[in-house]
Amino acid sequence: MNKKGEELCGDKVKFRRTGTKTTIVLSDGLGSGVKANILATLTAEILITMLNADLPLEEVIKTVIGTLPICQVRKIAYATFTVIQIDHETNRFKVINFDNPAIFYLKQGKLVQLESKKEQILDKKITFCEGDLERGDFLGAVSDGVLYAGLGETLNFGWGWESISKYIEDLFVRQANTARNIVHHVISETHSLYRGKMGDDATFVGLYFRKRNPLMVFTGPPLETSKDKIYVDRLLNFDGRKVICGGTTGNIVAKFLGETIEMDIATMRKDLPPIGKLKEIDLVTEGILTISKAIELLRNSNCDSSRLPIDSNGAVMLAREILDADSILFLVGQKINDFYQNPLLPKNISIRRNLVEELVKLLQAKQKEVTLEYC
Repeated sequence: MNKKGEELCGDKVKFRRTGTKTTIVLSDGLGSGVKANILATLTAEILITMLNADLPLEEVIKTVIGTLPICQVRKIAYATFTVIQIDHETNRFKVINFDNPAIFYLKQGKLVQLESKKEQILDKKITFCEGDLERGDFLGAVSDGVLYAGLGETLNFGWGWESISKYIEDLFVRQANTARNIVHHVISETHSLYRGKMGDDATFVGLYFRKRNPLMVFTGPPLETSKDKIYVDRLLNFDGRKVICGGTTGNIVAKFLGETIEMDIATMRKDLPPIGKLKEIDLVTEGILTISKAIELLRNSNCDSSRLPIDSNGAVMLAREILDADSILFLVGQKINDFYQNPLLPKNISIRRNLVEELVKLLQAKQKEVTLEYC
């Protein structure tokens, strides 16, 4: 959240996921507004790029200090930061902290104090801590705008680290355990303590360690009819959520299941066909129109599931399945449906392959883990 009266936030969050690790940076620029935003953005970008390249920390800090512009008032180039790195193979995490509040680490909803060590790098005191993540663990990083929420308003000395810890512990007792839910409640409480008039930029980053949620989207009949069974078996044996987009594709799967797709007329809209229901499949929708509309919804919501329309139609359901997934496999049949080559159809409706490729690019830009396979 931005400080009152400021159009730009002085905090910046960047994250990058590779095959072996995930890196998250929260940077808090000196002051607020444009200058703070520049300081925080430069710091976050340098840190995440160089740390991902496994460069020595001293070299990274030197680069940060040497690159930041000097504040004309305070005569210092300054941005605090918290870095969290997670090794995907070992599930071990490492935290690098410079002048930001300490992280919140909870195991099974209970706060755990991590042992930390300090190092002096170019006259800067850098704090390090590390640990091992298990399912149900939560890591949280904040800028000091959250720590001092309510200072001089609702609370004499601000919210404080201990009170925030207790608040998060209480959330684990009362609420569903997801990173989104915990972050939402902490930020909402921060806003409330400031009485809606933010005294500082405030940012909260949350990570919740849970079971992976993979998704397969099967759309379009395979090029060779003789291979239909191979791809249907892959779908049915997939360990995760299963979605079918396309009437012909749905009928192919239904035939092998010995079932009939049941249409849910209540989900039909003026511009969208209804969804279908099929045993063993989590969602069945029409193909081209629904995918096209889902892309529009994803763009309009900036790939934030909380900003999707509250409507039970196929496009909203498809967009939600995609956003809730950690990894998505698109299995795209290449047999062309002649109907969609009709020149009388709206120009913005491309053939299936172009639409799916557009969707994949959109999701990859948001760092979703996406695989595209043609059949």
